[in-house]
Amino acid sequence: MPGEGPARARIMLVGEQPGDQEDLAGKPFVGPAGRILDQALAEAGIEREAVFVTNAVKHFKFEQRGKRRMHKRPDVHEIERCHWWLDLERRIVKPSLVVALGATAVRSVLGRPFAINMIRGRALPIPEGGKMLATIHPSYILRIDDDGEKWRQYRQFVEDLKAGRRTVAETAA
Repeated sequence: MPGEGPARARIMLVGEQPGDQEDLAGKPFVGPAGRILDQALAEAGIEREAVFVTNAVKHFKFEQRGKRRMHKRPDVHEIERCHWWLDLERRIVKPSLVVALGATAVRSVLGRPFAINMIRGRALPIPEGGKMLATIHPSYILRIDDDGEKWRQYRQFVEDLKAGRRTVAETAA
């Protein structure tokens, strides 16, 4: 599934892969994680319509459980097989900042794994030009059981997006 957004967006958000609802709708981030993302973007002062939203892996990998299709994490081979597509989207859009949402996106953008907690919220240069900011995937917030930790991670997610907004503003100045 291709990404969507302005052809010359300053910010590109890269998720892991489409989820069940995204696969059915043919659009990225329209399910529960998309609602968290929309809320966090609004709180960070970023218009969703101004960003290009895509995924590192372009197909929905799942396991059938009864009538439900349950998400399965993409493997390294799948990330590498879809990398050319993400590179093409980046060459077309030419964003100032790529926000990698989760470990799969970080691996796809940088070409190797990094621990999110080691680079989270910092704008790092990308060899092909521009910068990348790593943060958690909004679906991670949905999976947290402890309400206090869920709130803390959500607030940090918003702060990461604000840092991305500032990075883009500094690039434009």
